Amino acid sequence: MRLPERAIAGVSSALLPPEAGGRPAEKLLPVLTSGLERMDGLQRTAIVGALLAIDGYALATTRHRLADLDEKGRDRVLSRLAAGHAGRDLLMAAKAFLLLMAGADQYRDEMIGRGNRFPPARPDPDMNVVPSSGWADDHRCDYVVIGSGAGGAMAARSLSRAGAAVVIVEEGRRHGVEEFRREHPIARFQSMYREAGATLALGRPPIALPIGRGVGGTTLVNSGTCYRTPARVMRRWRDTWGVPMADPAVFDPYLDDVWDTLQVAPAPADVIGRNAELTIEGAGRLGWKAYPLNRNAPGCAGSCQCAIGCPRNAKGGVHLNALPQACEAGAVILSEARVVRILTERGHATGVLARRRDGSSFTIHAAQIVVAAGATETPPLLARSGLARHRELGRNMAIHPALSLAGRMEEKVTPWHGVLQSAGVEELHDVDGILIEATSTPPGMGSMTLPGHGRRLLEEIARADHLMVLGAMVSDKPSGRVVGTPAGTLIGYNLAGDDAYRLKRALVAMGELAFAAGAHEVLTGIPGHETASDLDELIEAVRRSDIKALHLAAFHPTGTARMGRDPQRCPVRPDGRLRGVSGVWLADASILPSCPEVNPQVSIMAMSLAVADRMLEAA
Repeated sequence: MRLPERAIAGVSSALLPPEAGGRPAEKLLPVLTSGLERMDGLQRTAIVGALLAIDGYALATTRHRLADLDEKGRDRVLSRLAAGHAGRDLLMAAKAFLLLMAGADQYRDEMIGRGNRFPPARPDPDMNVVPSSGWADDHRCDYVVIGSGAGGAMAARSLSRAGAAVVIVEEGRRHGVEEFRREHPIARFQSMYREAGATLALGRPPIALPIGRGVGGTTLVNSGTCYRTPARVMRRWRDTWGVPMADPAVFDPYLDDVWDTLQVAPAPADVIGRNAELTIEGAGRLGWKAYPLNRNAPGCAGSCQCAIGCPRNAKGGVHLNALPQACEAGAVILSEARVVRILTERGHATGVLARRRDGSSFTIHAAQIVVAAGATETPPLLARSGLARHRELGRNMAIHPALSLAGRMEEKVTPWHGVLQSAGVEELHDVDGILIEATSTPPGMGSMTLPGHGRRLLEEIARADHLMVLGAMVSDKPSGRVVGTPAGTLIGYNLAGDDAYRLKRALVAMGELAFAAGAHEVLTGIPGHETASDLDELIEAVRRSDIKALHLAAFHPTGTARMGRDPQRCPVRPDGRLRGVSGVWLADASILPSCPEVNPQVSIMAMSLAVADRMLEAA
């Protein structure tokens, strides 16, 4: 696809005008075009389409392309465009991409410098990782595990330790600590995420849904926050959905195993950062309980780069624990291989057909297949395999939708100096399902809370180090769906009315917390009322806001192949077996019957351990 460089340059100059100190378009253009070139087809087409539409709007209303207008002319075009819903959506998409690329490039030296302040906390472990280019065209084993993330790693470890011959097939490649310490942040970001980090759940509003890809899956790039599955959630899975192994008495030992494997502990006070301290102080003034979050990051130095690969190897994704343990027991990880379909004969699994990056195919024969490709990729794989007969497969996706708010402080906060996700506030969690966390992003890579465009946006970026940044997630009604297409996976999500209300409630609660911490105004993310100087003004702005106009993100897709006793509602049996075929088991986020209400890594890993035990019992 030939990229429209003139349109890209015009939109970037309108958003970040060089006349006001923004980077000249000719210097930023190579960064933007290389970022687009790394994206998969659907996402690249969507972002290029938004850029072209914005430039086309300028041409239609002024008879000039954006690149041919002066600063005031460009500003008028974007102001008119932002006044309407459709134009605002286009502008939001373009702004998200441009600010991510420009910010990561601007802060490149700082990120690399902070990441190299200390030597790695631990070396890359020994693992038997074989790129598919060096793999035979025909192979035989006992179990094929599709996916090397949270679920696949734990299942593979259990099966290997039981003496089985296990091959883990991973679409991405292996990443290592030296790469995290030296490579450009944009290259790290785009190489470690599916669709180069541009995955969207389509709907109104569209929701950013970044999903990791590599040996270790999303555990490579998540925040490291660890929560045990709440007891009320376990009881719901047991009683409402009929999953006996979710009984707390049965499930707790699996949670203990995961906790020990990940070496979970509270974030240390000396590295959490001022953003976390302010959150805890503000909560204390409100009488709300707040605390440093539990994390799987022994040796964390507060470089705030969890989302693009920890430069200290401190954050314990499964590539640093469960996968090496599986390999020590005999498992092999086959990287850079995409499973095209699961092979079956007369209703029983016989293996998988996979494809290398050069397009060549190979077969792995096995009578037992563990599907752990994640909630967004497992249903399309089953559909490609002719195993999507259940009407609920691919439906009922929960995503834990989230939004953020920033409080402007007199003091310098520099929220990216510290732990990316550092402190938790559960005041509204039990009753409203709202979980608030102090959270930042790698420097320059999270500017979506910053209002406006042009000079105003540049001013906001310049004083971003005075922001206290909060995020809130709501445990949502399963309202999403994934569908496989020849061009890739399409994800749709319609925000339920009650969830929209609770997101508004979360926005007010975060504002209350920020004001209690000393903020003199908050950045709301609400179009037309981007700032509020007190709580009453925020409450009124939230009351009048359209939730569909807010910038939402999500990080925890679950439930697209939920497990349970009811064969009409649940594609997967209570023990993890896929209905309608023998020898196919699921062990990833797709089988969780409902949103786990907390960051889900620990829940996924524990459920995978439980499924693996049922597999071994059935062998």
